[in-house]
Amino acid sequence: MTKRPSPTGEYAVGTCTFTVYNDREEVLQPGTMRNISARLYYPVSKESVEGMEMTRYMSRNMAKGLAKAIHAPINYDKSEAEGDNVSECYTNAPRMEGAKFPLVVFSHGYFAYRESNSFLCIDLASHGYVVLCIGHALEAACTEFDDGSFIFSLKGLSNKQYEPFLGGVIQAMKLTKNKKGTEREVTEQFDALQRKYCKFLMGRVPEWEKDTLSAVAYAKEHYADLIDFEPGIAATGHSFGGAAAYALCQRYPEYVCGVNLDGMLLGDYKDMIMTKPFLQICCKGNFNAETKSLVDHSAPAYLAKFENMQHLGFTDMKHMMPIKALIGKLDADIAFENIRKLHLEFFEAYFRKTKDRPCFESNEAVTVTEYKADK
Repeated sequence: MTKRPSPTGEYAVGTCTFTVYNDREEVLQPGTMRNISARLYYPVSKESVEGMEMTRYMSRNMAKGLAKAIHAPINYDKSEAEGDNVSECYTNAPRMEGAKFPLVVFSHGYFAYRESNSFLCIDLASHGYVVLCIGHALEAACTEFDDGSFIFSLKGLSNKQYEPFLGGVIQAMKLTKNKKGTEREVTEQFDALQRKYCKFLMGRVPEWEKDTLSAVAYAKEHYADLIDFEPGIAATGHSFGGAAAYALCQRYPEYVCGVNLDGMLLGDYKDMIMTKPFLQICCKGNFNAETKSLVDHSAPAYLAKFENMQHLGFTDMKHMMPIKALIGKLDADIAFENIRKLHLEFFEAYFRKTKDRPCFESNEAVTVTEYKADK
């Protein structure tokens, strides 16, 4: 495992969790309720955490869940023994009296976990954002609740990502390998693919929207003294969570800008125009499944395309897994530095609005392109 990145902002970072117990029926498991597990990362003064122990990064149950869901080679006992199972944040750290910060919501990818991008979320918090990470039960590797209970991902979901599975996988591979066509043409090809093979996943996007809305409603009631809701809310997420971020920005006025970290843009957006600034981050291999964010928009849209990256390289796993086929060959620190800068520049321009436009610079790791409003 490479050294985990430290937060770069002026603040230390506190963290806490909460669970939303509600009466919304669980579609995936009829007869049960869909409860929401969430974690907050928030800015605190560095003096307030002196002498405090850092938060544990991962539980044994989470390590088991990841091993089952994505075959992640995480040696939990070794990490514990070496004192490496820590996260650079502090549980229930004292809040800064009278200080409120804007809210960013984050959703993990399918079969990932609530803290899958904790390095990014902690860095954002250190720069003065509250970050709310949503755990999507049964579709995460493991979901942990505040009463001590937990659930692993639901068996059989892997085969429902494409139906029929083999035909869908073959068509998806053809799409991603296709080098021809404009962004609009490729978007239309992807939409045809998802409508034929991905009806299950298309139907899950609205459910993840509801998860986020439930968690945000809870935060409005219980953390109004910490979160400044006046500027609206920004959304980001990895993989399926990135698709959820796009959906939130499309459908809800309160969500003012968004970022998608290498997520297939699943969802029904027929005749819809994106009116919010949006940043699409991707690896070259998945670009053709993510072009929707670059067409049909009346606000600025950006594409940040990474070289030598694979899908899981956009998560904490970049620093935790040695498997290049899953994380890519790009150095973990270089990848993270670019990802965090892209988020900060984008949010400063379109969320905090401290500048007229983001200052994106292409380099050997990533090429950034702006797409002017086309509607």
